[in-house]
Amino acid sequence: MSTRKSFFAYTVWDAYPAFLGIAHAVFLAFIFFDFHHLSWPVFIVLGLIYSISISWSINGTSHNFIHNPFFKWAWLNRAYSILLSVTDGFSQEFYHHVHLRHHVGNMDRIGENGTTIDPLSIYRRGKNGEPESVWTYTFCSYFRDDIGEVYTRLKEKHPEKARWIWREIGIMLAVYLACAIWDWRAFLVLVPFYYFGHCLSSLNGFYEHYKGDPDKPIAWGVSTYNKLYNWLWLYNGHHAEHHYRPKIHWSKMPSFRAQIRDEQARAGVRVIKWCHALGFMDNAPRAGAETVARASGE
Repeated sequence: MSTRKSFFAYTVWDAYPAFLGIAHAVFLAFIFFDFHHLSWPVFIVLGLIYSISISWSINGTSHNFIHNPFFKWAWLNRAYSILLSVTDGFSQEFYHHVHLRHHVGNMDRIGENGTTIDPLSIYRRGKNGEPESVWTYTFCSYFRDDIGEVYTRLKEKHPEKARWIWREIGIMLAVYLACAIWDWRAFLVLVPFYYFGHCLSSLNGFYEHYKGDPDKPIAWGVSTYNKLYNWLWLYNGHHAEHHYRPKIHWSKMPSFRAQIRDEQARAGVRVIKWCHALGFMDNAPRAGAETVARASGE
């Protein structure tokens, strides 16, 4: 029996993100338990890396785990979901269903009911049909999560999955409480870096859609083809492609992009040169065919 069939649900390539998720947890444990042995300059640098790693995990490993769970066995996927919950500091099951709702709405504009389908839409709190400020979206999104609404909506059809939201939150809080009791100084010093990491994730999400076209499925997302970013973030740069076909595995994104490149150019899919978190450095309007090719480095 092959490794693929006996262990990984889709492809052996998922060993890469699975390992990165475990390495992320080990890194967090290291900076927590070694806090008193680190100089402040070193700790601050590691803390900022920790912040970036939260955004990286949410938009990379845990994001792809939502769309294509790595493992064949449900119990192993659940164990990995718990690991992500503890490391990222919020329920992976909750994120799973918020993110699926994000794909239902696809960063939609405010509708006749006065709100958006997508709870993460940059238009939900904007004015005059425009996206809200990147500043408020970045620094306030963390406090806008409505766990109760997601739980209530989910429990009607999937009560067991709904219960796992609270179970994962309970496990996460128990681990964090134990850490705070073990070393409250290290715990408190890491809190601002934890919050900043979630802010970086929101910043990333903002520019994954800013100046995209909510009315064209192929142009819902904004893409970047920076090679280092895509390799580290599991091809999250191919965001227009991902929203167009969200079930395509991360390893297949470049080949899928090659198939629809001409269609994307005709639709004016926006492409930026920078990674999404640095999208504010790219002020070009929505891309046309010529701009798409130039921004792609082709």
